[in-house]
Amino acid sequence: MAYFGDDPNFCSQCGNVLPLPGIQDVVRCPRCSFCIPGTEFSGREIRSTVVLNPEKQSSVALKDEEDAELKGPVIDRRCPRCNKEGMVYHTRQMRSADEGQTVFFTCIHCRYQEKEDS
Repeated sequence: MAYFGDDPNFCSQCGNVLPLPGIQDVVRCPRCSFCIPGTEFSGREIRSTVVLNPEKQSSVALKDEEDAELKGPVIDRRCPRCNKEGMVYHTRQMRSADEGQTVFFTCIHCRYQEKEDS
């Protein structure tokens, strides 16, 4: 009994994402082993893309006016002061060990700093 419709990207029995068709005659669901004939995919265009952040955008090491270096991963967080995307963060255990860490964010554009208790 088909529960998940006629979309060939998903297994019609369990809803799992199906692997791309290969040279085999069938496409086998990795979760429930349901098989779909490879002919079901003939004439269909299959596209996939992988988008990776460039290495220079995922981490920064900048120097500000006081020669203090700003290091760390850049995240997509909007600065409340300059309203631009891109903040560096680091964490510290400021409170007792049974409480969450404190996350410090620094804007890579205007050097505005804020903290968040997690």
